[in-house]
Amino acid sequence: MKIQRSKNASRNIIYGIVFRVFQTIVPFIIRTIMIYSLGMQYVGLNGLFTSILHVLNVAEMGVGHAMIYSMYKPIAEDDTDKINKLLNIYKKYYRGIGLLILTAGLLILPILPKLIEGDVPQEINLYAIYLLTLATTVSSYWLFSYKNSLLTAHQRNDTYTKIQMAVYVVQYLLQGSALAIFENYYLFLVCALLGQILSNVIVLFVTNKMYPNYKASGRLPTDETKEINHRIRDLFTAKLGGTVTNSADTVVISAFLGLTLLAKYNNYFYILTALFGFVTIIFQSCQAGIGNSLVVETAEKNYVDFNLFSMIMLWVIGLMTAMLLVLFQPFMLLWVHEENMLDNSYAIMFSIYFYIYEIPMIWATYKDAGGIWHEDRFRPLTVTAVNLSLNLLTVQTLGLYGVILSTIISYLFVGMPWMLHNIFKCLFHRSAKEYVKKIIYISGIAFVACSLSYFLCNLIVLGGVTGMICKGLTVFVVVNLIYLIGYLPLNDFPKMRKYVFSLLKRYIHKF
Repeated sequence: MKIQRSKNASRNIIYGIVFRVFQTIVPFIIRTIMIYSLGMQYVGLNGLFTSILHVLNVAEMGVGHAMIYSMYKPIAEDDTDKINKLLNIYKKYYRGIGLLILTAGLLILPILPKLIEGDVPQEINLYAIYLLTLATTVSSYWLFSYKNSLLTAHQRNDTYTKIQMAVYVVQYLLQGSALAIFENYYLFLVCALLGQILSNVIVLFVTNKMYPNYKASGRLPTDETKEINHRIRDLFTAKLGGTVTNSADTVVISAFLGLTLLAKYNNYFYILTALFGFVTIIFQSCQAGIGNSLVVETAEKNYVDFNLFSMIMLWVIGLMTAMLLVLFQPFMLLWVHEENMLDNSYAIMFSIYFYIYEIPMIWATYKDAGGIWHEDRFRPLTVTAVNLSLNLLTVQTLGLYGVILSTIISYLFVGMPWMLHNIFKCLFHRSAKEYVKKIIYISGIAFVACSLSYFLCNLIVLGGVTGMICKGLTVFVVVNLIYLIGYLPLNDFPKMRKYVFSLLKRYIHKF
C-alpha cells in the first residue's frame, strides 16, 4: 500500500497542534470550574486518582509502539494476513493489560485512605469515585482500542484526532455542566467514562470502514512473537521513567502533605505540562528527519547537526524558562487567586524543573530516532528508583520543596549523564566532554538571562493582563539579546544562524 508520507505528515502536524491547543485550553477551563464550584480538595483528589492510574498504565508502555512498528513493513507490502495476525495479538495484549490494570487497581482499594493525608470531602464516597475512574481506564483497553493502531500505522493520526476532538467537545460540555450547574463530581466522572466508551466505538466503526480487509485473526510464528515481546520490554523501560516519576510525586504529596497542597502543586504542574506538550510537538516533528539522517549520513555529520539542533532548542528552552519564571506567579494570581497559590520560591523551583526536564528531551529525540532503547533500558528504572527514594527521605523534612528537589536531582545527576553517555557511545562514537562544556556554558547564559529578566520585571509595577504583556515583552527582548551576545563566541553560531535564517525564509516564502 502506497502511503502519502509528506501529505500525511503535514496533516498530522497541523491537527496535532490544533489538538494540543484544544487539550490545553478546554481542560484548563474545566479545571477552573472545578476549583470554584467544588473546591481545591476535589482538584487534589482528581489529580491523585489520575496519577495512580498513570502508574498502573505502565503495563501498556511499549505495547502500542512495538505493535505499530511491526505493522509498517506488512502495510508497505500489502500483507493483509500478517496485519490481521498482528491485530489479533495486539487485541489479546490489550485485553490482558486491561485485566492487569483492573486487578492492580482493585488491590489498591484497601490502602486507598492511607494515600491521603488529612480529610476528604465528607459528601463523597472515596471508593466509588476511585472505581469510576478505574472503570474509565480499563474500558479504554477492553473496547476495541487495538483498532487505533491501524490509523497510526497508516499515518492517519489526523483521523483519530478528529474523533477525539468531536468526543471531547461533547464530554467537556457535559462535564462542565455537571460541575457548574449540578456541582456533582460523580456525574463528572460518569461523563468521562461515557466519553471513553463513545470514542472507542467510533474508532471501531471508522477503521472498519477505512480498512474493511483487516480483521483480528490468525497466529504469528513463535520467533516473530518473541521479537515483538523483546521490543516491548525495551520500550517499556524507555517510557517508564517520566510517567512513574511524575505520578509518584503526586502520590507522595497526597500521602504526606494532603489534598489541598496537592491541588496547588497540580495547578502549577498543569502549566508545566502544557508547555512540555508544545515543545514535544517540535521534537516529534523533527524525529523522522533525524532518524533518516542517522541512517544515511556519517557520525561526524550527525554530530554537527546534533550540535546545531541543541543550540537552537537550548535558546528556545531558555526563553521559555525565563517567561515561566517571570509570568508564573502573575498568571496564577489571575487564575486561582492568592489563597490558592504557592510562594515565589516555588515558581523558581518549577522553572528550574522545566529547564532540567527539557534538556534531556533534545537527547531523547536522537535516542528514539536512533532506536537505542535496549542500551537505555535501565536508565529510566534507576531514575525512578532514585527519585522515589529521595521523595520519601526529603518530603518529611523539606515538604513540597523536597519532592520537587528530588526530581531535579534524579534528572540532573542520574538521568541526564546516563542518556548523554548512551547517545554519544551508540550514535556519535566519541566523547561527550566537549558537548558537556557547551551545555554548561549555554546554561550559564540561561542563568544570566533569567536572572536579569526577573530583576527588570520586578521593577514593573503594572498588574493584571497589561502587566503580564509588558513583562513578557521585556523578557523576550532581554533573553534574545543575551543569548545573541552569548552565542557570538561559539564556533557553531554562524552555521546555526545560516540554518535558522534559511528555515525562516522558507516558511515566509510558503506563507
